[in-house]
Amino acid sequence: MINFSEMGFSETILENLKNEGYETPTAIQEQAIPVLLTGSDLLGVAQTGSGKTAAFSLPILQHLAKKSATEALGVPRVLILVPTRELASQILKSLEVYGKGLGIKSWAFFGGIKQAEQVRALKNGLDILVATPGRLLDLMEQGHIRLGKIEIFVLDEADRMLDMGFIDDINLIVEKLPEQKQTIFFSATMPDNVAGLSYDILNNPKRIDATPKSATVESISQRVIFCRRVDKFQLLKKILKEEDTELVIVFTKTKNMADKVREYLIHSRIPATVFHGDKDQQDREKALHNFKVGSFKVLIATDIAARGIDVQGVSHVINFELPLEAESYVHRIGRTGRAGKEGIAISFCDDSEKPILERILRLIKLKLPTETYTGTPEAPGKWLMDGPIRKVTPPTPGKSQEKSSYLDHSKRQRVVKEGEAKPKTHPGFKGKKKK
Repeated sequence: MINFSEMGFSETILENLKNEGYETPTAIQEQAIPVLLTGSDLLGVAQTGSGKTAAFSLPILQHLAKKSATEALGVPRVLILVPTRELASQILKSLEVYGKGLGIKSWAFFGGIKQAEQVRALKNGLDILVATPGRLLDLMEQGHIRLGKIEIFVLDEADRMLDMGFIDDINLIVEKLPEQKQTIFFSATMPDNVAGLSYDILNNPKRIDATPKSATVESISQRVIFCRRVDKFQLLKKILKEEDTELVIVFTKTKNMADKVREYLIHSRIPATVFHGDKDQQDREKALHNFKVGSFKVLIATDIAARGIDVQGVSHVINFELPLEAESYVHRIGRTGRAGKEGIAISFCDDSEKPILERILRLIKLKLPTETYTGTPEAPGKWLMDGPIRKVTPPTPGKSQEKSSYLDHSKRQRVVKEGEAKPKTHPGFKGKKKK
């Protein structure tokens, strides 16, 4: 295996990699970087967590560092198009880390926040533009962004793009790009529609495939627990309290269920935060930050978090509900076992989800160990009611003791001795009427 120092990067980039503790490339990096440094188009098939962000970011930074920035202000030289704001933020952070000291300007453009700051960044001049399709098209239509000088175009997570309905937006953006450019195309899967898109936008590409033999990473220990739907809450609490966990991501199918799981965990004195589409960008970034730094050990998320979020130290992924699409299972559990580290994925499966489980098993081509869990009668049925639940505030530890310090002890109920008449319980008490 070669080292980054043998791949032709500048001393500044190598120093930045060294400071981050990176010495040897991952499989996708080892295959992709030499191709991209030659300027060829690339078609890459790789799972999330394989290191593909660095696989295209490092050659881009090397390319820009070698060329002088002579373009006009507001005209970017590199466009990286991604499906979600979370992935855009992640890639921007990677570019800033790997490109420190190179004088290369990058910015992320996505919806959910005011565009004024983004417009100012464009006016100040940018080299690399990381964007989601919707916000990019908005800024293009307003005349803030021109793509005529793009030298490198990256389309990341192409399959996810098409799943989210971005095909028309992608075509509109590609039409505005110059013919002479390097195009980098990454996708975790290669169904017919994704293959067709790659054929349309790539020019004699080199293809690399870093997909493992099974559809899931071997470093992830997977198991399935069969249970009733009503028992899932108790089962989750049992795992979080009894297993040796670090950071845990719990996946649900809906935003409403994510909120219910959070309220149940808070009621059970387990700190947790949520991450889903009903939260605004600021709240989502705050939730993710609090999770990364360990303020909350549990993050409850919908599939919006299944890709594009790279959090170190996630020991467990728990599928509270199985995803409707088998491919989403692979992306969910890919949040653990990253960069070769071991991880644990646990999936809860009730009777209605058994057909989904069968599809997942066919996809990953593995036979997973199973067990069965039966809850106790206190199973919290109210958490399964339709609609939002009343917010639960856990009792404050020691609250009963605190109260005793300010009680009016003259009104405390005294002990009734044997044979003594029972005192009135309150001033309006009349007692039994005599017949």
